[in-house]
Amino acid sequence: MKRRLTPKGPPPEVKLNNRVYPHPIIAREGWTILAVAFLAFLVSWWLDLGVITFLFFVFFVFALQFFRDPAREAPEDPKAVVSPVDGRICKVEKCPNPETGEDSVKVSIFMNVFSVHSQKAPVSGVVEKVTYTPGLFVNADLDKASTENERNAVTVRMEDGRRVTFIQVAGLVARRIICYTSIGDELKRGERYGFIRFGSRVDVYLPPDAEIVAGIGDKMTGVMSVIARLP
Repeated sequence: MKRRLTPKGPPPEVKLNNRVYPHPIIAREGWTILAVAFLAFLVSWWLDLGVITFLFFVFFVFALQFFRDPAREAPEDPKAVVSPVDGRICKVEKCPNPETGEDSVKVSIFMNVFSVHSQKAPVSGVVEKVTYTPGLFVNADLDKASTENERNAVTVRMEDGRRVTFIQVAGLVARRIICYTSIGDELKRGERYGFIRFGSRVDVYLPPDAEIVAGIGDKMTGVMSVIARLP
């Protein structure tokens, strides 16, 4: 059993089969929303509601692009740390890993509502810790979002024993953090493990000797873009 994380606590959820490719181009998390939006559009069109029909159509198109989830191939370099999401690098700094207390380098990636919002593992390893923290919903582009917003942290231990933490952070509009992994699971680099609805960020805490190859303002493509290389 896996967990869907919400401000009210994490009820059980059946694990998705994230390793089977090709996977649905439209994320499973959006199927219900898309079905309701399309049904509302059809009903309003049948009733000839004019502007309301147009608005339902616009929302359906927006949701369709928001929940897209294309399959991507990770680079062949085994030492590459891949971006867990689409987005823009908004922070690179040395700081303690909040989950392990170890020295680390944090790379933060901000997603807007037009980014692909499924999260992929930036490195391979065994899940050692999963921590959900309720919180606020301030703009995810702000520094304080890392410590004040609702978030979910996953810490993995890599084959060499070093640990990497990646944290899903809710944003101003995002109200649902979903995580499909738990302690003891083995994540593969680029494997899908979660989703955040409607704008957010992901913080990646890497070992201090990681060579950061992405800079602030760089645009990342999930799985395909490299944010760092490990020695």
